[in-house]
Amino acid sequence: MKYLPRNYDLFDTMFDSFLPTNSNNMMRTDVHEKDGYYDLDIELPGYKKEDIAMEISDGYLNIKATRTNSDEEKDERGNLIRQERFYGSISRSFYVGDNIKAEDIKAKYENGILNINLPSREQKRIETSQKVELL
Repeated sequence: MKYLPRNYDLFDTMFDSFLPTNSNNMMRTDVHEKDGYYDLDIELPGYKKEDIAMEISDGYLNIKATRTNSDEEKDERGNLIRQERFYGSISRSFYVGDNIKAEDIKAKYENGILNINLPSREQKRIETSQKVELL
């Protein structure tokens, strides 16, 4: 017999099978490097172009997709008999370095796939060495 921990709360897990898990909400991404550029293909099925926002901040490319749907059915007299709503958003960040600017990035959204093309510039390496003194 399996015993549950004392702080186990049934309500924390009751709806787990009905709610989407993180793996379903993750932006599945393929990354390819070719000729000094990265190509990212990100799956975003069901989203529209206007649902997607991207920004560069502190060396990270941040992508966020937000979707809102509302379905309702009314009877012949106009009374509401069913209404369902869905609100959701997913986001993902990619470290691209401080050398990449917004104008370096080309992006298009087509058939549920967000394609992003950006340079794969190498980070500047510090070639100098410094001696550490022992106390």
